[in-house]
Amino acid sequence: MMSNPPRIGFDFDRGRRNDFIGVGISASASWQPRRWQEGTIEYYDDEWGNIWHRIIGKSQKGEIYEPALSDWADLETYKLPNLAAPERFLEAKQIFQQNPDLYHLGSLDFPFSICRYLRKLELYFQDLYLERDKIDLLHDRVTSLLEEMIFQYAKAGADGIFFAEDWGLQDRLMINPELWREIFKPLYLRLCQRAHSLNLHVLMHSCGHIGDIMDDLAEVGINCFQFDQPGLYGLERLADKLKELKICLFSPVDIQKVLPTGDRELIRSEAKKMKALFGERNGGFIARNYCDLPGIGVAAKWDHWAYEVFVDEQE
Repeated sequence: MMSNPPRIGFDFDRGRRNDFIGVGISASASWQPRRWQEGTIEYYDDEWGNIWHRIIGKSQKGEIYEPALSDWADLETYKLPNLAAPERFLEAKQIFQQNPDLYHLGSLDFPFSICRYLRKLELYFQDLYLERDKIDLLHDRVTSLLEEMIFQYAKAGADGIFFAEDWGLQDRLMINPELWREIFKPLYLRLCQRAHSLNLHVLMHSCGHIGDIMDDLAEVGINCFQFDQPGLYGLERLADKLKELKICLFSPVDIQKVLPTGDRELIRSEAKKMKALFGERNGGFIARNYCDLPGIGVAAKWDHWAYEVFVDEQE
């Protein structure tokens, strides 16, 4: 990202305009995933030790079947995966070097996205109140690992890191904002400080409405919000807020209320409005497409109507 760029940023696929190259870490050489089937149910594990299950043909990812830390008695001996091993960043370094003119983005998870699976979500939310000492210990260990991953991304040539944590419901935060500030804000601060100390930007995705903690996120150092539903906030209100916080918006046309309508004029009008409201801030807007159009019932040409507006420098 740069100050006072001559145009808005672009992150579009299928041969369209794109200023970004995003990568994750390479697979582990020492861990081999397991996958097995019982009837119409497929089971598989992940590198953290969680076991998942999904209905074949109905779900891609599925749900947690058996979390790695189903019993807190296992916490003391639980081993985190070696996600920060330097060799797992060699491919990212190569890709970055092959794309010198693009913005280099390294992806990782943040503590909530990881720990909610390690305990299973319904237990994890109870743990925030009932098992605070254990939760704090787990969060600290995971955050320390992520700090090392951020360092390795910087060594590989990243310009920024990207993480996704879905904190919002349709109209409010998933948990009490004060609880978020007490437990998660210090973790975010640690990770953002680590990134900024290495001259990396921090880009955050969240679904839903997170207005209650926007000020906190700006305070800890989030540089850019990746929202797929900007309409939840009202575009004018969101533009005013992000201008106040000096945070960039990274977004498609709203995937909930606008793109699925298939209404060409509405989609084009919304794209023009977003470009005017956020793009006028000299670096305040990155336009993108949504990654799973079939999943939200959107035809590719509907998405392309927005793209045509975003890239037309005359509109």
